[in-house]
Amino acid sequence: MKSLIQKKKQLRNFQKNKIVKTNELKVKSKTENLSIIRDFVSSYAADAGIASDIIENIILAVDEACTNIIKHAYHSVPDGEIIIKLKLSGKKFIVTIKDYGNSFSPEKIPEPDLQKYYRQKKVGGLGMYLMKTLMDDVKYHSVPGKYNEVLLSKSIKIGKSNVRQ
Repeated sequence: MKSLIQKKKQLRNFQKNKIVKTNELKVKSKTENLSIIRDFVSSYAADAGIASDIIENIILAVDEACTNIIKHAYHSVPDGEIIIKLKLSGKKFIVTIKDYGNSFSPEKIPEPDLQKYYRQKKVGGLGMYLMKTLMDDVKYHSVPGKYNEVLLSKSIKIGKSNVRQ
């Protein structure tokens, strides 16, 4: 159990020395694996000393990206591969998510009209909007027929709510 002071020291050391810490998870494209992905991201980010409110935003953005991959890239076929790489570099937390499913053009996804969305009581369809809102930067790269990659990045801070007692 690390104290808040220890966590702050650890994060400052990462940032000061430009230490890069990476980790990777490979899962199949099953919705049951979303909880494994959330736990993986949560554990890594908490160990890095990131504030819990930032961790929650990162988890939601990663969950949305992986759900989109399962539903749209793999069309809910459960044997596709999803690779999640986490990297802490300086003051940035970077998530890279790679898949080998169908690609898409994110620029063709319009910004949602949230008032209309709410009135129509729609469910789903806000994944890209949420990722862009919750993260500082969202990039999508595709090599059609080979792979797709989503890069999510977030500036980080230390938070008292991360102290485990």
